[in-house]
Amino acid sequence: METGRPLYIIANEIRQDWKTVNYGAVPYLDAMGSLTSTSDNYGMDTGDYIVRYFLSNANTWRGETAKRVKAELKKMVGLK
Repeated sequence: METGRPLYIIANEIRQDWKTVNYGAVPYLDAMGSLTSTSDNYGMDTGDYIVRYFLSNANTWRGETAKRVKAELKKMVGLK
């Protein structure tokens, strides 16, 4: 269901906007920083898995950028 920008570009935007990243989201954000798409692998995990777990740990990230980027990531993995 891949569309949009590379994950590493999205991860950079998240880091610029989310000043204090939730500790639970940090490993997934770090992993996204080395991925291009949700079909890439990070160790034994797929990019799809990484994005889904990032989203589940990103509920404290708020604002217009957060809303837009989360919607973009959800679209990439086929979530509503």
